[in-house]
Amino acid sequence: MTHSERRIWLIDYLRNEAGEKDDMKIPLDEQKQKDMLRAFMNVREPKPISDEFIRIQDEYLSTENENAGITDVEDLTPFGKDERIILWQGDITTLRADAIVNAANSQMLGCFIPLHNCIDNAIHSKSGVQLRLKCKELMDKQGYEEPVGGAKITPGYNLPCEYIIHTVGPMVSDELEDEHKEQLARSYRTCLEVADIYELKSIVFCCISTGVFGFPNKEAAKIAVSTVRDYLKNTKTTLEKVVFNVFKDEDREIYTYLLGR
Repeated sequence: MTHSERRIWLIDYLRNEAGEKDDMKIPLDEQKQKDMLRAFMNVREPKPISDEFIRIQDEYLSTENENAGITDVEDLTPFGKDERIILWQGDITTLRADAIVNAANSQMLGCFIPLHNCIDNAIHSKSGVQLRLKCKELMDKQGYEEPVGGAKITPGYNLPCEYIIHTVGPMVSDELEDEHKEQLARSYRTCLEVADIYELKSIVFCCISTGVFGFPNKEAAKIAVSTVRDYLKNTKTTLEKVVFNVFKDEDREIYTYLLGR
């Protein structure tokens, strides 16, 4: 089975599973096919699936992720006074590290909006359907939604990272309050603590709670940098590399300034 044949097979499987059958034609355009597959994965409920699907999906996603280009955190250059801290701009799903951090919601099941441009959606789409199943297993066992500032760890599955640490940051819908700042700092600390529990050597942080969660970028970055610096300074940690991953030029400029102080 070729790479494109795997994609068609996966689309057809999910289309039939959803009851679409022949009502929704598979487009000929490659990008439209990729979007259709991602959309089906995005809306799929966390439920069992065949071993054959997992095998073919894993072959497909592994190739897709490799084709996107993988960057190893071991090859990145430290930034600032602490040689354990790194600033890197790019797609967090392409980083090979012990763990990357996902900005999740309290349900911890990923983003169900088809093709939504959020990190939660991207991570689940490129990791595979196993991730949502694992998250549901963790949440069912817990019995209640994840509190703000909490975190859960899962395998990375088809991503180049070994683990994903999912954290729930605060949502700022009106004015920024001290409670929001404390909650965001707690998210960063909890992720660092989870990394130490698993004796990880590298962790990659996204810009938690910015974007659709409404936390102002500059204030979020200040909290991120100060919390990480304080943790590295005052904790006997296994972490050797902490990466601040930014996607926007605006965030790169903010972190460049803060880490240079």
